[in-house]
Amino acid sequence: MSSDLHAAPDGGLGARAAYAASVGAQRGRRIAEAPALPRSEFQRDRDRIVHSTAFRRLEYKTQVFVNHEGDLFRTRLTHTIEVAQIARSIARRLALDEDLVEAIALAHDLGHTPFGHAGQDTLNECMKDHGGFEHNLQSLRVVDELEHRYAAFDGLNLCFDTREGILKHCARENARALGEIGERFLTGGQPSLEAQVANLADEIAYNNHDVDDGLRAGLITLLQLEEVDLFQVHATQVRSAYPEIQDRRMIHETVRRMIDELVGDLLAETRRRIARLRPAAVADVRAGPPLVAFSEAMRPRVAQLRRFLHANLYRHYQVVRMSAKSARVISELFAAFLADERLLPDEHRDRVGAIGPRAISDYIAGMTDRYAIGEHRRLFAFDAP
Repeated sequence: MSSDLHAAPDGGLGARAAYAASVGAQRGRRIAEAPALPRSEFQRDRDRIVHSTAFRRLEYKTQVFVNHEGDLFRTRLTHTIEVAQIARSIARRLALDEDLVEAIALAHDLGHTPFGHAGQDTLNECMKDHGGFEHNLQSLRVVDELEHRYAAFDGLNLCFDTREGILKHCARENARALGEIGERFLTGGQPSLEAQVANLADEIAYNNHDVDDGLRAGLITLLQLEEVDLFQVHATQVRSAYPEIQDRRMIHETVRRMIDELVGDLLAETRRRIARLRPAAVADVRAGPPLVAFSEAMRPRVAQLRRFLHANLYRHYQVVRMSAKSARVISELFAAFLADERLLPDEHRDRVGAIGPRAISDYIAGMTDRYAIGEHRRLFAFDAP
């Protein structure tokens, strides 16, 4: 066994790098619990996330297309599963803790609002005088406070390393209120490599799978995508190797190859950075520069794909129309509840008295697309039950 690897703890699948997150060295849970052997603590976190109410709700939350627009488009749940698959594959090749990276990936969108980024932006605007809204911070609120499953504590009582990875972005004013978990946003420190992997796996998943969904919806075309280097290179290779291939299969094969190239590039660049820093423990990772990254040659190609999607998919008039409807639902629900808290269900009305408008934000953020649409009808339509 090489000197930079060590044996995995209980529940592990093999040797791990010395700079990987370690169950034995991690900072523990906010409330101490007896071990759940033979599961490791990170396996336990993953299992709690999968069994949570917020995780199930992701099935009916928008990725790009609202749930009722089609059965084959990705939802927050399918996106989350794809992120976890990519992240775990990367973690295995870097000899990291696969259970931790999977737990972070599965939890990273638990706090997302209905209607995707349109819902998030609208709720942030509604909350601008009350502390704002950040979906990463909301994901942490879900696992720390809002899940009510256990008799001994609110939330899921996850390990520090899992919670740290969930909180991949945080405004400085919010970080100051979070104590240890928000410290790195004030000092410039880094999270674990597992958290860094989950973050980049999220980017790989949504960029490439939004290409697939956009083509399926007919909002972007193959001809347009020929302008994007990452797509054009692989599409040309697929057509050359399979001259008779049909478009649908060609798209799947091209996207698959795009993901493969991005993962391969990320692995090579990350290994190069690790070799240069030579971290001996996770503490060295936290004190160093970002280690999980695309190469200098790949970054502009990824940026080009992102710009294309913003210009041609996310700003397509049909997506903008649905986003406008979504924003109206969120803003009108918030305004109605803020003006008259008696309109809220009992549980959430009681919380308004305790924590103010944040309780309204929690209620709306936890809604699925169809529940939010139904709640809007119940409030504003005379013919609604």
